[in-house]
Amino acid sequence: MATAMPIKRRKNRGQQRGRSVEPGALGEVQALLGDEPRRRDLLIEFLHLIQDRYGHLAARHLTALAHEMKLSTCEVYEVATFYDSFDIVKEGEDPPPAVTVGVCDSVTCEMFGAQALIDNLKQALGDKVRVRHMPCLGRCAMAPVAVVGRKPVDFADRDKVSQAVERGEIEPEMQDYIGYEQYRKEGGYKTLLDVVEGRISREQVFKNMEDSNLRGLGGAGFPAGKKWRTVADQPAPRYAAINIDESEPGTFKDRYFLERDPHRFIEGTLIAAHVVGIAGVWFYLRDEYHACRTILETEL
Repeated sequence: MATAMPIKRRKNRGQQRGRSVEPGALGEVQALLGDEPRRRDLLIEFLHLIQDRYGHLAARHLTALAHEMKLSTCEVYEVATFYDSFDIVKEGEDPPPAVTVGVCDSVTCEMFGAQALIDNLKQALGDKVRVRHMPCLGRCAMAPVAVVGRKPVDFADRDKVSQAVERGEIEPEMQDYIGYEQYRKEGGYKTLLDVVEGRISREQVFKNMEDSNLRGLGGAGFPAGKKWRTVADQPAPRYAAINIDESEPGTFKDRYFLERDPHRFIEGTLIAAHVVGIAGVWFYLRDEYHACRTILETEL
């Protein structure tokens, strides 16, 4: 009598199938990643590095990245194709033009002629520049808004955008903002020091927050002071995620203040982290806020 023997399935997780790894592509990816640890949670950051360097995500680079991170190619593709900001170029496809012009198509910009602007730009710029729709750029007070590469063009029209393309202006302009030294001279970080050194107690901070009636500006309008106290009462470790996405039309307050007074935001973050007992803080910053990211990376 024949007996069925159980078959042991080997785990293939991390093994590559399909497209083979090109040594040249692997070397390019390794150079971009440098000494960064090949952790899974850094996958999106690594995809941004490749996108920023080459203007798109080629199949050869995605395969090389999967190999370098010991992930399946499918896992890397799943993440890369989820976000609109990544340009996937499959094998055999032509990469997009070197310059991309995006036009915001949110409600506010549509009301100010975004679609007509897109049509005019496609006619004026031709095939050498890609023109496409983009989600809200957080600049609703200056609609319609376009972005050339990473440079926002406020109150955009065909001439303004065309001139930026011709001049190769693709990086955001950094306006004057209050830096660390100026912020300290004007009394900045004094409150943080008072909290850290015990001149202002944790309880006093919680009470001040509760008395202020500050609320989250999302749908629930949850009292910030109550949130701080509730989280502080939970077992450690505790973490904070600060949402700077602002994808709702007409909402751009976070960008406005970060581009002008970033250390006030940083000091508030550090005060919250100290009194609540936060072990780590993550900023969720939308991809379209290039100037904010540069400022935060510089000042932090």
